[in-house]
Amino acid sequence: MDTTTTPAPDTTHATRTESDLLGPVEIPTDLYYGAHTARALANFPLTDTTVGSVPALVKALAVLKEAAAVVNARHALIDATAQTSIIAACRRIRSGRLDDRMSTLFPLSMIQGGAGTSTNMNANEVIANLALEHLGMDKGRYDVVDPHNDVNCSQSTNDVYPSALKIALLEHTSHTVTALRALARSWRARAVEVHDVLKLGRTQLQDAVPMTLGREFAAFAAMAEEDARALDHAADGLRELNIGGTAIGTGLNAPAGYTAEMIAELNDLTGLDLRRAPDLVAATADVGAFVDLSAALKRAALHTSKVCHDLRLLSSGPRSGIGDIVLPAVQAGSSIMPGKVNPVIPETVNQVAFEIVGFDMTVSMAADNGQLQLNAFEPVIAHVLFQGLDHFTRVLDTLRLRCVDGITCDATRVAKLREDVWTSASLATALSPWIGYQQATTVARESQRSGRTVVDIVRTAGTMTGAELDTALSTTRLTTGT
Repeated sequence: MDTTTTPAPDTTHATRTESDLLGPVEIPTDLYYGAHTARALANFPLTDTTVGSVPALVKALAVLKEAAAVVNARHALIDATAQTSIIAACRRIRSGRLDDRMSTLFPLSMIQGGAGTSTNMNANEVIANLALEHLGMDKGRYDVVDPHNDVNCSQSTNDVYPSALKIALLEHTSHTVTALRALARSWRARAVEVHDVLKLGRTQLQDAVPMTLGREFAAFAAMAEEDARALDHAADGLRELNIGGTAIGTGLNAPAGYTAEMIAELNDLTGLDLRRAPDLVAATADVGAFVDLSAALKRAALHTSKVCHDLRLLSSGPRSGIGDIVLPAVQAGSSIMPGKVNPVIPETVNQVAFEIVGFDMTVSMAADNGQLQLNAFEPVIAHVLFQGLDHFTRVLDTLRLRCVDGITCDATRVAKLREDVWTSASLATALSPWIGYQQATTVARESQRSGRTVVDIVRTAGTMTGAELDTALSTTRLTTGT
């Protein structure tokens, strides 16, 4: 029984006939893709997240094909007509003039079998037909510009697809790094505003020692800054390309010097400081750069989620919770409880973080299951990395604009926070250098039992002088240790 998948012929539109190793395929004449893409559409009806929904990836494929056209023409592997028309087609894609048509030009699911071959062939076919259109010729005139022999000359999916992913992920990662740094700046600004608001710190959800709200917010800023640095560092690994390695990294069917020339052309076109992977065979089999990026993204997401858990706790109440701060009210919180407002923005961040942890597991499983000279599972790696970076970037901006920038701590709340510090038994910790740990423990327990303040107990007992108490319990010492 023949189980070959052949797309049903389109009987409602004019078509052109294209052929591949499985036989003829009817393609509507208004479409720019060809036989391979048509078969892949039938094979992979999996997700609504298409290659065309990631314009950075499409444009990365175009920049690779443009660079290849230049290098291949230099080596007399394609003629001048093919070179100039391919370059024109690639520049048309890269310019953004086709952005509103991406979904029809590149309709394939991001998740697909074949290690990205269908995506590469989709690009080859579309670019070939755009090149033919540039020449004033009908689509499908592959005797003039051929998807394989011209657009894909000196290339394999196995060096083009991962190289395109890396170039596109560099762009997406830069947006996420920018969003993290913007969030950090917001936290720094809020920290300055509340730099002298005294409050109790907490460990394991119990009262600990005093700090300022400014120090707490500054710590949130430091986390975001460090995550931006870590993500930027991980992205540097994406600059190593295996382009020119062709099928398995040996460079079969690519001319001598092709890799170096491609890297030079790509850097001229992108300014990304791309570089040749030290070992092209290893680089073709390895997805370590994607694993590193995913890990850095997960770290940043978890840090940000931890901060949002803190925001939910610190704003809990308003009557029976911690209530150190007030988050901006952005929507009604309940369909049954009038006046209730929930921390919906931090909750959204938490959920994106949960998603990214799952994405990281997907990357790990895909990396682990690559066999021998090629990892066939880069499509799902690409799918989750682009989604994770996009979702995280969006939610970072939402957190900054609709939550962090609107956090308040009014005068009544500031006074209550200060009172909590001076009536807390935890102040006994600050007295340990003067009266010792054991005596400080006794003072703390007496404060908890009687409700008297630590200062009152120590003064009554005459354990410390007034001057010593002033030194031990100065706000500067309590909040900075000096």
